[in-house]
Amino acid sequence: MNFKKLIEQQGLTIFPVGLGGCRTSSVSFDLCDYDITIFDEKPEPDTFVSFEDKLICIHHGSLKETQSKILIQYDQMQIIQDESWELQMFLSKIKEKRLNLFNDFAKNCLIDSLFCCKKCKDGINSSNVFASCWQKCASFYLADAICALNQKNSSPSHMLDMMRKFSKTPVNKNISIINETVGIERATPILLERMLKSTIGFSDLIEKNSHSQIIQQKHDFFVKNSMLSDSYFYLGYINKENFTKIKSTLKRQPDLIHILKIAFDVESDSNLLLHQGDLVQKSCNEILEIISRG
Repeated sequence: MNFKKLIEQQGLTIFPVGLGGCRTSSVSFDLCDYDITIFDEKPEPDTFVSFEDKLICIHHGSLKETQSKILIQYDQMQIIQDESWELQMFLSKIKEKRLNLFNDFAKNCLIDSLFCCKKCKDGINSSNVFASCWQKCASFYLADAICALNQKNSSPSHMLDMMRKFSKTPVNKNISIINETVGIERATPILLERMLKSTIGFSDLIEKNSHSQIIQQKHDFFVKNSMLSDSYFYLGYINKENFTKIKSTLKRQPDLIHILKIAFDVESDSNLLLHQGDLVQKSCNEILEIISRG
């Protein structure tokens, strides 16, 4: 890909630019988008552009970034443009702290997962319509944590396959809890088609960009290649990301449950939800204890 031409077209020639995401790793599909980060210090949302018949996701980053969640996304980043060498120095510092950053992100994800478990249980007791959505998020945060502790970035298209290949360790044994509580065994082409439509609708509502094009393409790829469980996990993870973006305003948007019930493929049995919440909570506490022992 002619990244130089892309940068010129987008008017980004004065900023450091890097390529990240699965395109810089050994796990990527031909249809995976290109994750380009522009270090322009602007807190702007992601945008998608088409270039050379490929979808490009443009992120905006800061060389002063301190959040481990964002810094680990720059792990293995390939520099496209960096005349001042500032990006080179920035990435070198990240490499030095790589293990600590992944561990910090994992701890934060485990805490987020426990928070979601509590929101689910409290929601069941108060008949909150979003209780089941919180349970799904708890499971996906647990997946984030386990991937981070294996020094792998959260990549919704590839996470399920990556976790299948992780070696057997006290941390990784909890992958079975993710499989049990996410609901991947329910995946069928008909169900995935329904989930897809609602996931795209929710993405358009929250993200307001062209992410839905990528969601459609990846769903089609997964189904065509009989990777139904991977498609189910992918769609659920995308919904988790968008759901958590609006968690502080959910009380004002109860009607969203109609689209989320299908997008998340939520469970309606409160006893099963409580059981799933207990399983995820136990896993999180066990992993936190393992981390604390060093």
